[in-house]
Amino acid sequence: MNKTPRQFSQSRIVSRDKRSRFDIARKGISHSHWRDPYHLLLTLDWSWFFVLIGGGYILINVVFAVLYLAGGDCIENARPGSFWDAFFFSVQTMASIGYGAMYPRPDCTYTNILVTIESLTGLMGLTTATGLMFARFSRPTARVLFSRVAVITVHNGVPTLMFRMANERYNQILEAQLTVSLLRNEITAEGEFMRRFYDLKLVRSQTPIFTLTWTAMHPIDQSSSLFGMTPESLAEAEVEIVVTFTGLDETVSQTIHARHSYIAEEIIWNQRFVDILSRSRDGRRIIDYRRFHDVIPHP
Repeated sequence: MNKTPRQFSQSRIVSRDKRSRFDIARKGISHSHWRDPYHLLLTLDWSWFFVLIGGGYILINVVFAVLYLAGGDCIENARPGSFWDAFFFSVQTMASIGYGAMYPRPDCTYTNILVTIESLTGLMGLTTATGLMFARFSRPTARVLFSRVAVITVHNGVPTLMFRMANERYNQILEAQLTVSLLRNEITAEGEFMRRFYDLKLVRSQTPIFTLTWTAMHPIDQSSSLFGMTPESLAEAEVEIVVTFTGLDETVSQTIHARHSYIAEEIIWNQRFVDILSRSRDGRRIIDYRRFHDVIPHP
């Protein structure tokens, strides 16, 4: 039997966006990201975050520049009617970097009131942007690598669902816990459609220290929700294996989370994962992550 490792590229296994599995279209309820701006700014991609902060900063300075121009010739050493002089004067005022050649005329109450308002606006904006930046950087995240496929193979004489994980950071995750659930379509006795969850019992669902790799195993015995199912029935019921991982990151002493899911097309039957553990000549243990996703036929 051919035992050449099978390599699964991301495009081969994941035919749709992973995130779409957890996204739900909601009808009949008003929802807008702009109604929850704090959450939006915490979850935006970094590129869009900087675009939004930078765009807002420029827009506010443009508004104040127009207001300064509306006050007439009230900025010393500024060219009369020059938008750019008014804009850069606004930047200096908002950032509190100190005036150079341009400064507000003492006898112009209108401009001095605008300077006061803009100074307060700049102070509030700076603290808000700093807080958001710190919150984004300090938010605990997990870098847990999940195998691109799950396999169903015989282990100790029992058909077993397996997938594996790895900690991509050079630290330890303490008190790691793993929860695996089966999600599938069902029709009740009354003919109603339901999408139901079933917990899948693991051989080991927690570990005191998660440093390198972890192979999760669920025996498919008569008590398992997967008992008697075939590749065809998995696809027909739109089965999805939902994995939730939690643990304590020893570096930041905060709880971290990770999640993953496997649809029916990503559950490979009668295959097993390639062994990625070996030892060097000096006795050190070696883990070959280049073959982390590879599987071979079960003998």
